[in-house]
Amino acid sequence: MHQEADVKQSTPKSRAGQPAAISHRILVVDDEDDLLELVRYNLTKADYEVSCVGSGEEALKAVRKEVPDLIVLDLMLPAVDGLEVCRRLKADARTREVPIIMLTAKSEESDMIAGLDRGADDYIAKPFSPRVLTARIKALLRRHAAKKQAEADVTIDVHELSIHPGRHEVTLGGQLLELTYTEFALLRFLAKRPGWAFTRTQIVDAVKGEDYPVTERSVDVQVAGLRKKLGTFGSYIETVRGVGYRFRA
Repeated sequence: MHQEADVKQSTPKSRAGQPAAISHRILVVDDEDDLLELVRYNLTKADYEVSCVGSGEEALKAVRKEVPDLIVLDLMLPAVDGLEVCRRLKADARTREVPIIMLTAKSEESDMIAGLDRGADDYIAKPFSPRVLTARIKALLRRHAAKKQAEADVTIDVHELSIHPGRHEVTLGGQLLELTYTEFALLRFLAKRPGWAFTRTQIVDAVKGEDYPVTERSVDVQVAGLRKKLGTFGSYIETVRGVGYRFRA
C-alpha cells in the first residue's frame, strides 16, 4: 500500500560519485513497487532525474509542485485512474504539452485508443523491456523538443506587428513593445488564429500559468491594457458580443 508521503526521487550520479548533469525530469506513476524500482533504476542509469509515485492523486500533487519533462503513467490506478489523470493534465494549459507515455497490463486495442484519446503521446503494454521504455522516452523527448523549437521559430506577422514566440518579443513598426507575460500570451493566442472567436474561458485556459493567474473577469482588463499598448493597432482585437474576443482576420 502506498501512503501519501513525499515523492520518491532519484538523481543520477556520475562515475566519480558526484551528481551528473540532469537531462530531463521524469515522473513515473504506478501502484506496483517492484515496477517503480525497476523503471527508476533503468532511467536513473540513463541519466534522467526520476520521481516515482503510486497513485493518481499523488501524481497530480507532484505535477502541481513541479512540472516534469515527461510522465510515464499507468492506466490501472486506484481511485483516480490513469485516463482521468491524463485528461486533467491535458486540460490544463500549464501541463498540456508535457509528453505522456501510458502503461497498462492490458494490450487490447480499445485500451490503447482510450489512452490516446485522452491525449497520451505513446503507449506501452506490460510486461515491457526497460530498454524499450528508455528508447521510447528518448524518442518522445526528442520529438517534443523539435516541435517546441519549430513553434518558437515561427514568427506571426500582421502588417507592422510582429510576434516572435522564441524571443518572447513583440514589435510594432519596428519598435519593441513592453508586454507582461499574460499580455504576450493573450496576443499570441488570438493572433495565431485570426478570425476565430474565443470565449473568456478558452482564453483563460490558454494563457494561465502558475505564476500568472487569470480569471474570466480579468481577461477584459488584460485586453484593455493590451489594446492601449498596441495603440491604433489595438482595434485588431475585436470584441464579439456574447462570446469573447477575436483577432481581426
